[in-house]
Amino acid sequence: MIWLTWRQIRLGATVVYAALLALAVALVLTGPHLSDVYAQDAKAFLGWVGGQKLDRRIYTVGIAAGYVVPAAIGAFWGAPMIARELEAGTHRLVWNQSVTRGRWLATRLGLGLAAAMTAGGVVGLAMTWWAHPLDRAVDRGTDGDAGGLLGIPRIVSDVFAARGVAPIGYAALALALGVLAGALLRRTVPAMAVTLVLYAVVQVVMPVWVRPHLASPRVSSSAITSTTLHGIRGHGPVAGGRGPTHVDSLDVGDSVPGGWELSHRTVRHGTAVRTVPSWVIGCLPPPGTRQVKFGPREQACFDRLAREGYRQQVTYQPAAHYWTLQWRETGLLLAGAALLSGACFWRIRRLV
Repeated sequence: MIWLTWRQIRLGATVVYAALLALAVALVLTGPHLSDVYAQDAKAFLGWVGGQKLDRRIYTVGIAAGYVVPAAIGAFWGAPMIARELEAGTHRLVWNQSVTRGRWLATRLGLGLAAAMTAGGVVGLAMTWWAHPLDRAVDRGTDGDAGGLLGIPRIVSDVFAARGVAPIGYAALALALGVLAGALLRRTVPAMAVTLVLYAVVQVVMPVWVRPHLASPRVSSSAITSTTLHGIRGHGPVAGGRGPTHVDSLDVGDSVPGGWELSHRTVRHGTAVRTVPSWVIGCLPPPGTRQVKFGPREQACFDRLAREGYRQQVTYQPAAHYWTLQWRETGLLLAGAALLSGACFWRIRRLV
């Protein structure tokens, strides 16, 4: 059974593991240099790494692999596992041998999950090791900007699911999704398509509705100043050439180093405000001003905001919650994979 299972997934497994080996070699060759540069000058590290084209490409490929590998495993390993047997009719021969259906599926699914989780672990943990100095620089808010993916905190949704232990859970879930889709649809190609769609849905649902609630977020508020106010969102005709006549919201940037900002809102005396007074337009220089200079008029506007109790409130997941979110999300994904695997056993027992 083990040899038969390997023969059926060996092509896909060889392609995936060969790609991961190439990525691992690139990470091993370039990772130590990043650590050395960070140790020499931590403050200038982000600015330095932002100018390294090779490092940017390696990181981009690694993040892409963290998302693509689980999807490929689900579509090319999971979907054909049962669907190919049903499509070709070979299940009639296999299930009439001395090996029971349950044992047959347990062997194939068990080996598939082990291989899938290993592949996910390699890409996620290898990238985490390589990017360790980058994460330290971003989380501490050191000077400079790496730009692109390199400057994004690892806790942010853009890179979170491709780093750490999360790819292990996503690989297991994708494989179980593919196996169940194949058992239900009985056709390999439709099962592959459904698996990819469902995997994409999971990648949308998790960061939007699930991940923010896996750990209690923190809430902080800060004064609205010339440093934090970046712009004003409004509508209506231009009033005296200075901006819109109706202010809808403020674009206030109160950065949380290494954190994941969930929401920004303007509050007054601790209560969220639906509208912002139109005189806030005076806090910004006229449109078209090339060099931003805040004079007495603008400063008086900011002082009035402070006197009337206006502040900007941000809800966020701090950098310290990264591994908590990683382990909890991975556990949730593995639980989902276990449920889907159970559904696979239920399904094959009812196939004639």
